Formats: sequence, structure tokens, C-alpha cells
Amino acid sequence: MSARHETILVVDFGTQYCQLIARRVREEGVYCEITVPSLVEKDVERLEPSGFILSGGPASVYDEGAPTIPASILERGVPVLGICYGMQWMARTLGGEVARGERGGEYGHTEIRVLRPEDPLLAGVPERTVVWMSHGDRVEKLPPGFQVMASSGPCPVAVMGDPRRGFYGLQFHPEVAHTKEGKTILRNFLRGVCGLEEEWRPGDFVEETVARIRAQVGEDGEVLLGLSGGVDSSVAALLLQRALGDRLHCVFVDNGLLRKGEARSVEETFRGRFQVDLHVVDAGDRFLEKLRGVTDPERKRKIIGREFVEVFKEKAREFRTCRFLGQGTLYPDVIESVAAHGGPTATIKTHHNVGGLPEDLDMELVEPLRELFKDEVREVGRVLGLPELLVARQPFPGPGLAVRCLGEITRERLDVLREADAVVTGEIEAAGLAGGLWQYFAVLLPVRSVGVMGDRRTYEEAVALRLVESEDAMTADWAYPPREVLRRISNRIINEVRGVNRVVLDISSKPPGTIEWE
Repeated sequence: MSARHETILVVDFGTQYCQLIARRVREEGVYCEITVPSLVEKDVERLEPSGFILSGGPASVYDEGAPTIPASILERGVPVLGICYGMQWMARTLGGEVARGERGGEYGHTEIRVLRPEDPLLAGVPERTVVWMSHGDRVEKLPPGFQVMASSGPCPVAVMGDPRRGFYGLQFHPEVAHTKEGKTILRNFLRGVCGLEEEWRPGDFVEETVARIRAQVGEDGEVLLGLSGGVDSSVAALLLQRALGDRLHCVFVDNGLLRKGEARSVEETFRGRFQVDLHVVDAGDRFLEKLRGVTDPERKRKIIGREFVEVFKEKAREFRTCRFLGQGTLYPDVIESVAAHGGPTATIKTHHNVGGLPEDLDMELVEPLRELFKDEVREVGRVLGLPELLVARQPFPGPGLAVRCLGEITRERLDVLREADAVVTGEIEAAGLAGGLWQYFAVLLPVRSVGVMGDRRTYEEAVALRLVESEDAMTADWAYPPREVLRRISNRIINEVRGVNRVVLDISSKPPGTIEWE
């Protein structure tokens, strides 16, 4: 990150919403990073933050082994906002008292009453507003210097603050959409309390990153990048090409698990339009052979991830002059890795596009996107001239159609799924519905049912339609498109795709389900 950006440091105490907090801050044009308790001191020294946000978490502050951070961050003279557990940690550390609520806890939508609307944190917030509570403990006694700024029926201290020091605590989650004035409160903290201006723009990131790539790689260094054709690797490729020109070499592994026409599209875009040095490896037969007879989803993912690394390594040996390996690592991947090694939570993807740096490849990593969230990557892609079709492309899993072809994967079943998926994609986009959906795709089920087509009785497989709305894939809700669109999709799949005689609609949310089926 350029040293000119003022930074908010978000401390993750184990909440499932930590990435959402960071995204909300960046949406306000303020750069922020996430750290974990074990790395706080190191990151404070590196970033010299202009303010802290302490996240929520599942622990109780009085539990043995509860996460904590050095109290010295409260002596740095910068504002601090504590959310839920973060509020309770701050209250207890500064001399207040925290205890379990008399009625056990407070969860879900709750109305609070603002008592000090004149305070900078609550400027513009109505006297009564709805927030999202999720806590079992609460602040029973305020620390010296603090005031109650808002309360709810079960929670006398819903908001506390010490305006002189810029210390505030919220017993609710301002980062989630359920809190009506959450964005206003976070904006007030950043602008009115911390005094920060809007200066973080993903578009400005391009030239800074190009300079950083050139500095890392040097005047004659060459980079090898695994290009999948997805948003992340595509934007990484164009950033690297802008910095290095023909010293970038891209390898596209066609694993036979791609969507209809996808391999051709990648070649036409990057080799044709952008003149990238692109090398295509047709490894479809190899992947299908490894997957023969495998039905367990976790085994599929591991086989595909392992085989990708092997294919990539074999191809990489042809580029002996390359000392650097490019990857489209995003900030959420960095956060997950940090959490796994030093934080109170650990959420690691089983399979990522590249799967990490192979140990026997003596190459240094170049990760131009590691500071960005997905929506920021899309904005950078637009600045670089990436076609909107690619910029707005719906997420596609690293293992490809393998996670949407339930049961055994065969060439024939993949062909069926490709055709069905092409119908879904084409009809959703033709109806102008794609912009409101996070993902929309077909799933081939290893379930046969009886049908009647013409005068003939059939016994064929079923296709499930998965259409979801989401902001960040952490949670998702199923979407119900117009009935006529569903009718066209169903009719076309059954009439045009051989081997399918039934189409169903998946109406499960995440949680408890997942977006993908495997």
C-alpha cells in the first residue's frame, strides 16, 4: 500500500462479519486492513493507523483464553470504535464492567433510542432506529469518561462514547444491512470522528501497482502467470502486462471442466485483443481420467487442485528464464491465511485457482491484487479496459463444472451440463436480470425420474437451477425470476438438451445451504 493513504486498522476478534466491516470502510473511500490479535503490534508499527475498529466475536471477555490485544493501542491518541465484543473488551480494559445480560442475550432486529443525537458519531441518525443485535453479554458499568449515547429495552448501553478521546462502542453490528443507519454511523466515525477524507479509489491503485511490480521484478525479470479467464487472474494479467509488456507469460490450463465456449473466449480475448503471450495446455483428458469413478465432492476438489499444480509445474519448466510467479490472490484470501495462522477464526478454501506456490518451483510470488476485494478488482479491470462481459462475470469455482456435476464426472455428463448451463446463462442475460444476481447456473443431478416426451416414456436426469442474490457470497438468498423466464429456461433445457427430462428450482439460502452444490 502507498504510504500516502491514511489507514483504519480492523482487529478481528473472531466475527464472521470482519471482511464486511473492511468493505464498508473502503466503500467510504478510506483504506483499511484487517489484522488479528497476535499481529496487532506489528501491523500498528507498519501502518501507523489513523483509527481502529475492534470487531465482534463469539467469546466472552471474562472467559479464560478470550482474545485480547495490547491496551497500549488505547494510548496512541487515535479514535477507536468497538463493535459488540470489541466494545466489551474496550469497556473492561478501561475500567468498566461486563456481564451476561439478565435475560440471556439479544439477537436480531432491535429498536434503539438515540440519547445524544448531537454527538458526531450519531449525526443524522433518527431518534429511534432499528439495528441488528447479536450478543449474550453487555456493558453493565461504563468506564470513566464514557456516556450512554443510545439504549434499547434489554440493553441500557447500546452505544457508549467518550467524545474527548474519540472512543466509542456499539453493542450492535453497523456493518450488516439489517442495521438501517449502519452505513451512516460508520461514515460518521470515519469522517466526523477520525477526520478522514475520501482518498482510496481502486482506479488510483493501477499506477501505484505498476510501479511496485516493476520495482519487484526489475528491468529484465520475467513473470509466469496461471490465467483462468476469471476476473481475478484476468485483471492480474493486464496489470502485469502494463508493467512488463512481453516479459509476462501466461499459461491457460484447459482442464475440460469449463463452460461452453470458455476456452475459445479466453484465447480470443487475451491473445487476440490484448496480445498477451498466452500458452494453452489442453489437459481435459488427463483430468477426466483422474476423476473417473470419483463421486465424493471433497475428493474431486483435491484431485483437481493437485492435478492443476502438476500440469502447471510441467509447463512452467519450459519457462526457465522466469524467476517470478504471478497470482491473482485477493485480500479475502490473505485474511483467511492470516486467520488460519494467527487468529481466532480459520476459514480456508479447499481449492483455490493456483493452489499456492509449488515448493519445487524456485520462483518468487508477485501478487498485484492482494490488497483488493472482488468489487475493487472489477473497478480496476474497467480502468484497464477489460470488456464488461469479463469484468461483470459471475464467480466461477476453481474446480469448474466438477462442483456442479454431482455424482460421477464423465465427458457425456459434462456436455449435458454445459448445454443446460448455456441455456440458463443466455436466458437470464437476455432478460436483463444478470445485474441483480450474484450467480446463476445449472446443476446436473445424478437423479433419474420418469417423464413423457411425445409418445415416449423417458427415464433421464434432472437439472437444478441456482439463482442467488448476494453482496459478497458470505450470505446469499435465492432469487425468483419472472415466471415466463423460468418457463423459457425449462422448455429449452428439456427440448434442446438430450438426457434431461426435468428442471427444478433451488430455493435454499446460505446459510444453511451453500451457493454451490458441492
